[in-house]
Amino acid sequence: MSRLPITKTPKVYVGGAFIRSESSRVYPIATAAGGFFANIPQCTRKDVRNAVEASAKAGPGWAKRTAYNRGQILYRLGEMLEARAAEMTEALLVGAAASPRRRAAAGAEVGATIDRLIHYAGWADKYEQLLGNVNPVAAPYFNFTVTEPMGVVGVLAPETPALLGLVSLVAPAIVSGNTVVALASGKFPYPAILLGEMLATSDLPGGVVNLLTGFRKEIVPTFATHTHLRAVVGVADAGERRTLQLGAAASVKRTRLRHSDERIDWNSDGAQGLEAIRDTLEFKTTWHPIGA
Repeated sequence: MSRLPITKTPKVYVGGAFIRSESSRVYPIATAAGGFFANIPQCTRKDVRNAVEASAKAGPGWAKRTAYNRGQILYRLGEMLEARAAEMTEALLVGAAASPRRRAAAGAEVGATIDRLIHYAGWADKYEQLLGNVNPVAAPYFNFTVTEPMGVVGVLAPETPALLGLVSLVAPAIVSGNTVVALASGKFPYPAILLGEMLATSDLPGGVVNLLTGFRKEIVPTFATHTHLRAVVGVADAGERRTLQLGAAASVKRTRLRHSDERIDWNSDGAQGLEAIRDTLEFKTTWHPIGA
């Protein structure tokens, strides 16, 4: 007798666990042929608050890790994605026409995402030397500027590329000791679901990266006003940018937003590097008497 295949029930990855939306709402995504594929959790404001709480709990421990250790963990995540590259390629094709050209593009996106993780793993123990400084002062003091992670960072991933765009925003934030609450692509959310499965079996502590799915119109206002989110980075349209900037002014958070209509080449060297790390860092200057 033939058996029915077991259909996966996608869940979001929050606080090191797989959860359904707090409201139990879902929205469907289709296969490349247009048939039903799965129901994706439609996260709510309460899910954002829960994710921020989990992220805040994980923050101190993650920030205390050595830079070398954080780099090792990002490198290991790149290794895991390399081993499951074929599976992630198929995940990128969910909801899109699986033409040979599209399949080749999906494979290239997975390869670029692996390279991006390795790129930021290499920065882990180097950014401090470039961003920190010993400042000359005309007084009998040493004056040092050092970097510190901001805390919990909100990430708004672009609709496309669903995987590369998400990782390009998450990796520079966590490599310096921040924790992240990220909203995945609404149009192509399944790669983020699969990425969460990889995070769960990696060396990354639970709560450092929290991945939400759902509708931006419900999530963005909470990102804007939540006082424990210290920064919001990512891609937003004009209306979302206004909401985020007004909310950020009231809750005193940093915003680094690209316009959704902007043609961003996520494969370029300009989409990675030291500036992306600096976007979610604070700088502390210390004076110390000479001879003390």
